[in-house]
Amino acid sequence: MINEKRQWDLLKKIGFTRVGGSKEERQAAEILKQTVEATGNEAVIEEFEVDWQEIKVASLKTTNKQYHVTAYYQCANTDESGLTAPFYYLSTDNAVGLKNCEGKIVLVNGYLRLKTYEKLVEAKAVGFITFSGDLRDSKEDTDLENRELRQQLREKGNLPGVHMTIHDAMELALENPEEITINIQQETFKVNSQNVIAEIKGKTHPNEVIMFTAHYDSVQYSAGVYDNGAGSVILMELHHYFLENKPARTVRFVWCGSEERGLLGSKAYVKKHEDLLENIVLNINVDVAGPVLGSDSAIVTGPECLVNYIDYLAKEVGFEIKTKQDIYSSDNMPLADKKIPAVSFARFGGSGQAYIHNRYDQLFFMDSKNLYRTAQFVKVFAERVINSYVFPVPREMPENMVKKIDKYLNKKPQEKEK
Repeated sequence: MINEKRQWDLLKKIGFTRVGGSKEERQAAEILKQTVEATGNEAVIEEFEVDWQEIKVASLKTTNKQYHVTAYYQCANTDESGLTAPFYYLSTDNAVGLKNCEGKIVLVNGYLRLKTYEKLVEAKAVGFITFSGDLRDSKEDTDLENRELRQQLREKGNLPGVHMTIHDAMELALENPEEITINIQQETFKVNSQNVIAEIKGKTHPNEVIMFTAHYDSVQYSAGVYDNGAGSVILMELHHYFLENKPARTVRFVWCGSEERGLLGSKAYVKKHEDLLENIVLNINVDVAGPVLGSDSAIVTGPECLVNYIDYLAKEVGFEIKTKQDIYSSDNMPLADKKIPAVSFARFGGSGQAYIHNRYDQLFFMDSKNLYRTAQFVKVFAERVINSYVFPVPREMPENMVKKIDKYLNKKPQEKEK
């Protein structure tokens, strides 16, 4: 059975900030490995390289004021004296706004997405500024996180960029200075992140593998208990269960590192273990669970029949859950890209009911009983398919899902053909 107390205790144990590639992430990986080994099973830590950096200088100043900013990790450095250029606030990334960006350092709204960044590069902007936060919070209660200019964006052209709080962004927009100066100096290098892997061989169909995934890293300033310590401890309870109740098919557990930095752990697994993928018949991913106020969901990136299967099962056992066919931004995606059907289980809290990617991702809005209920249903579903006489999920990826996966991964035309 799922052990509610053991699951909750492990969640508290790994409930600390553990950014992908950091020593704290490695500490969490060791805790997971040791927890598996305490059951008598083997676990391995599989390392992969990720980008890292040491920020030397990060500043933004106008004629009137110096603003507190963080540098984008991995972005281009400025000259040692900084980059001085006209300032422009791009409120909308359409043709009108973009026409005004050439040669300027551009403030953009909120999160810097690939399409917006690509437009900035094409518009010949020379630098960028982003912001985050909520104007309802005081400046003192707003964390100024570091953001990363991921490789996919850098490939479009590497611009220097800084990040500021929403309060400073509003002040800067109101000031609307003619010129600003940003200064970024950072040293970039590689460090290791890691996946934690354990396996239980199937009794009757050992060559058919059901792969469980959950990421165990967090973002800066976040204890990451909801996102995604919760999924990590659910996987651990499933490991306990199938160790005690030997499965017909092989079950493989992969606690993925650096998911928050772009699904890097699951991508590294797929790249390293291309030869093992053909035997994986289903991926079961768990990402966020445990809020008191919320609702359970199962998002199937795979055939429609699996949506119906989960819906029927939930009605049979009396479990409230929403089911749908769609993509889900988590470690299921690199596997789904290889045509492996995936289902992602989650318990989502609504606005003001649960928090991710900030200092409020703490235990205060969660409880052990809701975490247990989600884990219990995932166990019931997993046990049914793992021990089925004939595996009920066809190993195929519908064309409508392939299109969504390709769009999510920003695939180029030549990549789609592979």
